Amino acid sequence: MNGDALEVLVVDDDYRVASVHVAFVEGVPGFRVVGQAHTAADALELAQKLHPDLVLLDIYLPDGDGLEVVRGMLNTPSPPAVMVISAATDMATVRRAVQLGAVHYIVKPFGFAALAERLTAFRNAQLHITEWPDEPTQDDVNKIFDLLRPSTPAQVSAELRHLAPTLKLVYDALSSSDVALSAADIAASIGISRATAQRYLTQLEQGNAVTLELRYGQTGRPEHRYTVRRR
Repeated sequence: MNGDALEVLVVDDDYRVASVHVAFVEGVPGFRVVGQAHTAADALELAQKLHPDLVLLDIYLPDGDGLEVVRGMLNTPSPPAVMVISAATDMATVRRAVQLGAVHYIVKPFGFAALAERLTAFRNAQLHITEWPDEPTQDDVNKIFDLLRPSTPAQVSAELRHLAPTLKLVYDALSSSDVALSAADIAASIGISRATAQRYLTQLEQGNAVTLELRYGQTGRPEHRYTVRRR
């Protein structure tokens, strides 16, 4: 662990998706993003240069297989922990991820809560490791693996309160509304520009935290309105 915050490298071939994941990570206490990579080559280079504690790793990369990236990272002197984030659900891919030591496997698309609970579990396990006794028992070993399990629903709900500041304002405005809101509604409610509100709403929607509704009028383009995805 480097200082108080665990350092994270985010790897995803889609720049927009990567930005959503960055916002999610930085919304969880005890974590900070130190870099982004969008190719397998960049992921390996940045992992060796930045020495992150954790890598959020997509499998489908334009120049290679993300799991081969994991294999390459394991050959470095201080390999990071890896959390796989992928749309792949076939057993062969999941099995390889497990065999390579992935601490978690999150299926896309996912919301903030799904990532927050796993990041929190990972951090708790890392903190326990730093307090490892001189003569560990089986109970000490069991504790590490127990801590890696996702949090309870109540804990997940609590993590939603720790979104990055502006993202949190947008999310909270939606949460407190009984009706679907537009970007203009959000902008007026919390005092930001419509463009800024739309950017954060798009991030939340891409991250599966909110639901987009298209409302068609008699003329013109459909109006985009958003509601919080209830869990």
